Amino acid sequence: MKFKASFTDDGISLLDKRFLPAIDKVGRVCHVYLTPTHAMLLHNLLGSTGPDGDGPQCVAQFAKDLLFREYNVSSRDGNRVAFSVDVALLHRAIRSALAVHAQSPAAGDAPAAIQVKLVNKQTPGSRSAAPFLTFETKGARSAVVQDVPISKPLSRSDVARLQDALDAAQELPETLVQVPDLQQLQNLVDRLKNIGDLLSVTVTQYGDLHLQVSTSLVTLGSEFKRLRILGARGKLWLLGAVISIQH
Repeated sequence: MKFKASFTDDGISLLDKRFLPAIDKVGRVCHVYLTPTHAMLLHNLLGSTGPDGDGPQCVAQFAKDLLFREYNVSSRDGNRVAFSVDVALLHRAIRSALAVHAQSPAAGDAPAAIQVKLVNKQTPGSRSAAPFLTFETKGARSAVVQDVPISKPLSRSDVARLQDALDAAQELPETLVQVPDLQQLQNLVDRLKNIGDLLSVTVTQYGDLHLQVSTSLVTLGSEFKRLRILGARGKLWLLGAVISIQH
């Protein structure tokens, strides 16, 4: 299997500023899933108990042209490649690549694109080759090659499980509500997690959002009424979930 691509400026900035920091707050490891048309960052879709495992799931899906100028992926499994990676290491490599890329190019030269590819290489002290995601960046004063260790690429059966879990995770309800101010919501959750470990989240068809924490001694919650409804009204009577809010 092979993968080689060159980032767009907007694409790598999105990963650096928005998506990788957000995913890092959810979990330490994510899957990178590459198909002929999309690149995805997936967290907890293949938990210890399968797609229905504990903890929040996270899906970030990008059209290949958004992230990459040039994009080539090939495998015997329908040109699909997936592997797991430490989110913090991936983010650190991208930040370093951007720092080198930001160096002012020589007069008349356009800045070189940041390239990424899958490689197998033998590191000092090891007896066999291991897989890496390699970033290559050229600046005006330096050129940097960074190797981010990754898992062995997923087998055909595991890629199929990942795709099934992705399909299930994307079955969104037809009635969605626009959440209130995120900072207000974060402050509320921070207060509630001092009371209990599990947060009950309920959305009604009329646009009401209920957040509640219950223990044997106390029940405390908050209600946001008549939020803006996105999508078809009345298709879903009640959406409920219980999530962990402790770090």
